[in-house]
Amino acid sequence: MSANGYGGTRPHPREQRVATTPDLRFLRDDGHTAVLLGRIVQGAVPPLLPALTGALVVGTLLAAERGQLAGITLFAPVAALLLSGLASGHPHDGRFDWLVPPVLRATEYTFLAVLGLASGVPGPLVFVLLVAVVCHHRDDAARPAVGMARPEWVRGAALGWDGRMLVVAVGGALHALTPAYGILAGYLAVLLVREAVRTWSATPVTDVRARTTATPGGGDTDPGDPRISRPGHGDGGQPAAGTNGEA
Repeated sequence: MSANGYGGTRPHPREQRVATTPDLRFLRDDGHTAVLLGRIVQGAVPPLLPALTGALVVGTLLAAERGQLAGITLFAPVAALLLSGLASGHPHDGRFDWLVPPVLRATEYTFLAVLGLASGVPGPLVFVLLVAVVCHHRDDAARPAVGMARPEWVRGAALGWDGRMLVVAVGGALHALTPAYGILAGYLAVLLVREAVRTWSATPVTDVRARTTATPGGGDTDPGDPRISRPGHGDGGQPAAGTNGEA
């Protein structure tokens, strides 16, 4: 499985795939900024407390301004949540560290939804952006179950939670929040569809057929219980004792 510098190598599409458990650092969906911050402290910061602190600050800022952030305050939630980027290199082996990815997901979704709806971005556009982000996260979480992972460059191109929040903040600061939502949603959708098509195109059909074909000759695919003798199968076509042809 290929993670952002943490896992092993990604298997070739035609190699045997084995289900694996994803690294929690992989599920964080950190962008370039968060990963860089994690390299600075080299995993010395535990991950749960910074994530909870950042989520609390983001929620407080949104509630205080009723979601109508403007100017420099648009970057305050992003800066607060970037504190959790310091823990991006931590092994996430604590008892409750599994909570970190859900906290980051919930914070990003809340920021995008509340800011967009409170600032006049059309509701359907906010919904489309959230769906695109959720699909990317779902892709990261589902692929390890079949021994696969998205390529490193695709995960980087998705910008990570920090990159997406920064794009939205810049758009709001330039008084172009609605275009920022639209461009980001379209970009993520195209990236998602492209990777889905590439993955399915690389999946060999023989892997699927091998699971559905029980015999090479394509004959009787349901041999049943091998302990039961069947007429015409291995007994010279003679009926078993105790039937109409009882001996």
